[in-house]
Amino acid sequence: MSTELYDIVIIGGGPGGYVAAIRAAQLHVRVGLVEKDLLGGACLNRGCIPTKTLVESVELFERTREAGEFGVDVSSYTANFAQMMKRKDEVVRSLRAGVEALMKAHRIEVFKGTGTILKPGLVRVAEAAGIGTEPGRRELRCKNIVIATGSQPAVLPIPGTKLPGVITSTEALELTAIPRSMVVVGGGVTAVEFIRILRPLGTEMQIVKRTPKILPPVDEEIARRYAQMLRAAGVEINAGARVREIVSAGAGVRLVFDTDQGERSLEGEYLLMATGNEPYTQGVGLENVGIAMKKDGIAVDEYLQTNVPGIYAIGDVTGGHMLAHVASYQGEIAVENAVGRRRKADYRSVPNCVFSSPEIAAVGLTEDEASAAGIPYKVSRFPWSASSRALTLGKTAGLVKYICEQETGRVLGMHIMGPHASDIIAEGALAIKMGATAMDIAETIHAHPTLPEAIREAALGQLEGAIHYRRL
Repeated sequence: MSTELYDIVIIGGGPGGYVAAIRAAQLHVRVGLVEKDLLGGACLNRGCIPTKTLVESVELFERTREAGEFGVDVSSYTANFAQMMKRKDEVVRSLRAGVEALMKAHRIEVFKGTGTILKPGLVRVAEAAGIGTEPGRRELRCKNIVIATGSQPAVLPIPGTKLPGVITSTEALELTAIPRSMVVVGGGVTAVEFIRILRPLGTEMQIVKRTPKILPPVDEEIARRYAQMLRAAGVEINAGARVREIVSAGAGVRLVFDTDQGERSLEGEYLLMATGNEPYTQGVGLENVGIAMKKDGIAVDEYLQTNVPGIYAIGDVTGGHMLAHVASYQGEIAVENAVGRRRKADYRSVPNCVFSSPEIAAVGLTEDEASAAGIPYKVSRFPWSASSRALTLGKTAGLVKYICEQETGRVLGMHIMGPHASDIIAEGALAIKMGATAMDIAETIHAHPTLPEAIREAALGQLEGAIHYRRL
């Protein structure tokens, strides 16, 4: 068994872990990265990237359907699902190769195996056998450890979850044919994005969810509008349901659940378990060092430090914001603190994006959150139907919505449902981070004709009114 000495050892090579490793290399410390599966983690290989690649294919499919409205005659077109999945795999491989190249460029030592903390400053790596090699073990001695092991899809503890046809997002990304029908348990981001992918391709979709609201963290007004759009697209939403069991039903599965009106059941070729993620801590060795846990993951302070000196945790394994960009942000902070800096994590301006149709993006407070905090606020809106650029794109559903502090005009929250919401929400994140006001945004010249003009128009609504929209 070989022993090596490092300044920092990172367990997990996802968007938190590999970014932490690069930041450590930039700070000129010796870093080792342990990854038991594929570099890039769940986001790159089984989550964010593959789903968004498929969304792009479906977007093109839908635009082709609308081509006649734009003066482009298309005699015939079909959805080649096999090619969609092939392209998805190619994009993932390309990005993963990019991460691998970055590891080499920064001279980061990557160990393929399971990392287990034996004690503070000591990580054992159990390496799997490769072609012509035996499984082995090595120990990495280090000054600091960063746990970045991510999360895995959560499965409800009900009978029938092991039946054929019951899948999580991981298996859904490996489908070989367009499903005829699918029952989706859950109404969060994962549920909505797979509906975005499959419903336009002809899959009959039905949602069964416990809470009354679709997309629970999203602003109430936008969530309500989006639910109406889902129903208009033929998606059945069963809210307030209490799931009981899953049973076989011919070539598919049947979900049995209770409602206030009594027992119900729905059948589908597949059942997608989209009930969120849970931190992945199996085999990490948390019990060996007594790392404290909270309800949704490893407990850390504002410096990403656990209760054990010299051990940090970042990303999904800490619960809270289970977002790749938050994991990357935390990775940078944890490493900087590990080398002696004192940098606090600030989550006031974390953008959230849903790649639905239309897209939904938000940053900062919702109306409910502002009310709960006792902050007097003012709301302004600007509809995409009044945006020149949205009209040229043929995408006019939705709005831009501001929540600003009533007395000062400081931006507290920005919520967007509409074209490229995920791209333009960054302006809202920057505004909140800098403490900007609606006046600051309104006095900033925005290019014409562009989608971000709507950001300015909605800001004007906080003042004397938008230029290109008047609410009658």
